[in-house]
Amino acid sequence: MTGEISTGRKSARNARRTGFEEPQPDRAVIDIGSNTVRMVVYSGSPRAPDIWLNEKVTARLGRELATSGRMPDRAIELALSGLARFAVILEDIGVTEVQTVATAAVRDATNGGAFLDSVRALGLTPRLLSGEEEARISAMGVIGAFPGARGVVADLGGGSLELVGIDEGARHHGVSLPLGTLRLAALRAPGDEAFRDAVKAEVRKADWAGAHGGPLYMVGGTWRALAAFAMHKAAYPLSDPHGLTLLAADADKIAKKLIRMAPEELCTISGIPSSRAAGLPDAAAMLRVILAEFKPEALVFSSWGLREGLLFERLPLELCEQDPLLAGINAFAAPRGASPSVAAMIAAWTADAAAGNGRGTERLRLAATTLALAAARIEPNMRLRHSSDWALDKRWVAIDHSGRAMLAAALRASCGKPELTPDLLSLASQDALREAAAWGLAIRLCRRIGANSRISLLTSSLTRRGNRLELWLDESRAQLATDPVRSDLASLANWIGLEHDIRIAELGAAHRA
Repeated sequence: MTGEISTGRKSARNARRTGFEEPQPDRAVIDIGSNTVRMVVYSGSPRAPDIWLNEKVTARLGRELATSGRMPDRAIELALSGLARFAVILEDIGVTEVQTVATAAVRDATNGGAFLDSVRALGLTPRLLSGEEEARISAMGVIGAFPGARGVVADLGGGSLELVGIDEGARHHGVSLPLGTLRLAALRAPGDEAFRDAVKAEVRKADWAGAHGGPLYMVGGTWRALAAFAMHKAAYPLSDPHGLTLLAADADKIAKKLIRMAPEELCTISGIPSSRAAGLPDAAAMLRVILAEFKPEALVFSSWGLREGLLFERLPLELCEQDPLLAGINAFAAPRGASPSVAAMIAAWTADAAAGNGRGTERLRLAATTLALAAARIEPNMRLRHSSDWALDKRWVAIDHSGRAMLAAALRASCGKPELTPDLLSLASQDALREAAAWGLAIRLCRRIGANSRISLLTSSLTRRGNRLELWLDESRAQLATDPVRSDLASLANWIGLEHDIRIAELGAAHRA
């Protein structure tokens, strides 16, 4: 008991000292789908929420819709049992902002209304989404994860396939098609030609998609399983399929392989659960038809969809316009001792060493700086491994895989390891990674000078003058010019091809020289 009280007091003292507390769960979405009934509880940044709890029940409510038009009694029992559990958990953890939605299975089943009455009896307030609503909310999730995206969202669930166009934050042409994974096996039973004809007849209801332009944004667990298969085959260095981009021709080749594979074999691959493996060959067969009909330039896989869209569409405009990468990183790093204001000061301090090339990398540099501040609180023997994992495997949004590699290169360099690894070189160009490693070396130098204290930042500067990199220290801080500082300055200057020097002067002399 004494240990528990002491730990709590220490945590409270730390929270007061840093100004931050561990984020608490404050909103939840319950998604009653055709295959699974899932509850996701969120915490952290409103713009880029973290998953605090994720539970599901594989009830398969829609498994008999094609034959009986009803949800099976046993499936309903499983679903209601899970929903009752979810309701108790939400009450116990004090989450009151709860959105409960039902999609294709409940929408199409003859006993859907009675099922919703049973859900209401549990104290939940279910909202039955129309097919068009489901499509447009899923599109909002993609818009939230990929600001400025233009393309077609393809959200594949157990009961339906939603297609909707997106363009610079706007949505249009939302349509829901009866092509969910639980329906595809019956469509394939008469043979491949009959299957292709049936899928063509449905997807041609979205004939606008072929003329829309941009990639297909792939939403849903089965599409993510397809991405996991592609990553496995390519020995891809990342584990999270969010943001993975496949050219259409490559996606078609992968789909051709998947069509011939048994679910038992697919289950052995990381990232493909058994609940997805069963329907993956059928989904791959449908994807080939979609690719032939729409001819998209590429496929982009999104972990954000319906649930995140429900959260995103509730945000006020000023929060919607936040950068979701920086919002997510700030929320993640703050409880780990990283102040956004200090990160901004360090990013400004290191700017002359950044050698920006106009590719819009300043946001990535600020993100790397914030994560480096958080990593500095980790034990030195664990710092390199953990910070690399943060960059490459934590689910950030609004960043592509090249950007992830640049974050990792910067964080590695901030740990004194600027060398470029083969895994990173497989994700980003050598020039981009060298630039990012320079950010990390500059961040390391800044930390070395004065432990990132505000006074050390205000009484020093890093300046590029011609072919020289000059570190200026105020006379009052001349004692900070130690051998480790000189060594880190030399490492940074050599990395970016400059001479280097340390100058001691009155405060402000560096800017007057």
